[in-house]
Amino acid sequence: MTEQPGQAVPTPAGLLLIDKPEGPTSMDVCRRVRRRLIAGGAPKRVKVGHGGTLDPLATGLLVVLIGKATRLCDQVMRSRKVYLTQIDFSCFTITDDREGARLEVEVGSPPSAERVAAACANFVGVIQQEPPAFSAMKIGGKRAYKLARAGETPKLAARPVEIHAIQMLEYAWPLLSIEVACGKGTYIRALARDLGRALGTGGSLMSLRRTVAEPFDVREAVKLDLLPDVLGQADLMSPPGDLRFTS
Repeated sequence: MTEQPGQAVPTPAGLLLIDKPEGPTSMDVCRRVRRRLIAGGAPKRVKVGHGGTLDPLATGLLVVLIGKATRLCDQVMRSRKVYLTQIDFSCFTITDDREGARLEVEVGSPPSAERVAAACANFVGVIQQEPPAFSAMKIGGKRAYKLARAGETPKLAARPVEIHAIQMLEYAWPLLSIEVACGKGTYIRALARDLGRALGTGGSLMSLRRTVAEPFDVREAVKLDLLPDVLGQADLMSPPGDLRFTS
């Protein structure tokens, strides 16, 4: 049907599964999606959000929510996530990942694979986890990472998070590769740090890739660089199963 002059363009609503590369923030991805939706005729104030932040260092599945589907944000954030990660036990860093200044740790005898596996097992279940100093958590109304960048040492209270499973994939000192299934609010950077502390070694995140945000899998996602220049309703997924929004 041909649009009449002045006829309102319906606001798109649905989901996009993006395979985020290393570099952009999650909001950078949302801004790219918004520009392409506007190029496709969407209102300039179309809502675009996501179902769980990936740090710039991280890659993998980012669930982007558009229009009325942004109402599903909390549901997606609460979903079970799965990550592939590599940890370096030779050092800590001020950011708990490879982007921060290294704090070398002397380790007399590297832990055996059996000790590493036992340490991993101790973190499965509901645990108390202290968020990284360089995080978006707030202290007195200020973001922790802003305080840390200003030279302060923010002390964040530990909070309960749930880790469903940790599977060891490869261990060759000082690097450990694992798959982690976890719930909302879990910082894999903090897990890397805390595993190191438990083993008496360093512990910093070298890489992180999200493969699952249930019920979605990164194998269903489109790489960010392959996203069309123009997006419309036909390019969006309808929420499956229980993830339904009402008109």
